[in-house]
Amino acid sequence: MAHINRVLSPIGFGAFKIGRNQGAKYPAAYTLPDPAAVDSLLNGVLDLGINYIDTAPAYGFSEERIGQTIADRKDEFFLSTKVGETFRDGVSAYDFSERGVRASLDASRTRLRVERLDLVFIHASRDDLRVIQETDVVGTLCRLRDEGVIGAIGLSGYTESAFREALDWADAIMVEYHQDDRSLEPMITEAARRGIAVMIKKALASGRLRPERALPFVFANPAVTSVVVGSLDLDHLRENLRLAQAARASTR
Repeated sequence: MAHINRVLSPIGFGAFKIGRNQGAKYPAAYTLPDPAAVDSLLNGVLDLGINYIDTAPAYGFSEERIGQTIADRKDEFFLSTKVGETFRDGVSAYDFSERGVRASLDASRTRLRVERLDLVFIHASRDDLRVIQETDVVGTLCRLRDEGVIGAIGLSGYTESAFREALDWADAIMVEYHQDDRSLEPMITEAARRGIAVMIKKALASGRLRPERALPFVFANPAVTSVVVGSLDLDHLRENLRLAQAARASTR
């Protein structure tokens, strides 16, 4: 396995909302920002010191907008994208074949305007254990990591059984974790014990939890590497970063 040797900001920017608003699980509807707003937001994110950005092909125009807007600042941030899921006409489709994975990564590199991808997660469907056991995706990503096309690989999944198996080859895992769902806490602890980075998704339960309570809870767990937060409001991100930094400092 590779190691993510860059120190990541406690808050990462989740780039879902800059590219897609269909089929979103957020409680309030939102309008996609125009190019000028995306430019202001992404550059503002980097100016805040947030140095981790997460995207995916299934996030609509997200990858393309990142490439168009901040590719010239790539040395300032660590980027993760995903393979396996696409979203078209309001429906998710999945392809974990070797051919599909390689084509997806080639397209992501073009859209993001990078030669090498820092981190690629498997964007697993709900049957995540079957995906990693019975499809080509793990073997393909491992080979591409060995070839240097990808810096690190991981699983964004759902079940303890899938994460437990992924710990044998993953450099990072992306896990839902918040005060109302601690079911994957043992996997978070074990991943950190093995030197695997732990990225948290839905720490605010898709906007249902208040950051003032949710972020201190997550960062009370020293195994957490970074929490991915999706927002179109730079002030909200600034406040989330402040809360995260304070919470992390209090645990050290």
